[in-house]
Amino acid sequence: MIARVWRGWASGSNADAYEDFLRETFLPAAARTAGFGGVHVLRRSTSEGEVEVTTVTRFDSMDAIKTFAGDDTEAANVAPRARELLSRFEPRCIHYAIVISDQDVEPA
Repeated sequence: MIARVWRGWASGSNADAYEDFLRETFLPAAARTAGFGGVHVLRRSTSEGEVEVTTVTRFDSMDAIKTFAGDDTEAANVAPRARELLSRFEPRCIHYAIVISDQDVEPA
């Protein structure tokens, strides 16, 4: 399993609208990608008055990411509506091999 990590920032007034866009439009479309394994969306307020949103999507393989993102798998897949709502975003994603997950941990 591969984790794809990306960050974007929104002004406080656009952060809720961006979250709604993710929930209602972008992530349901991403979930239809073969090999999509799930998502976590993380949100925090910054000291600069922005809202940072980090998405961690999971895919079965780099081939599945290629289906989702295209040949340049590290390029951020930022929809036009997201570009309208975000004040800035990282143009590249980082990929990590998931070596331990919650399914691997048993209570002591």
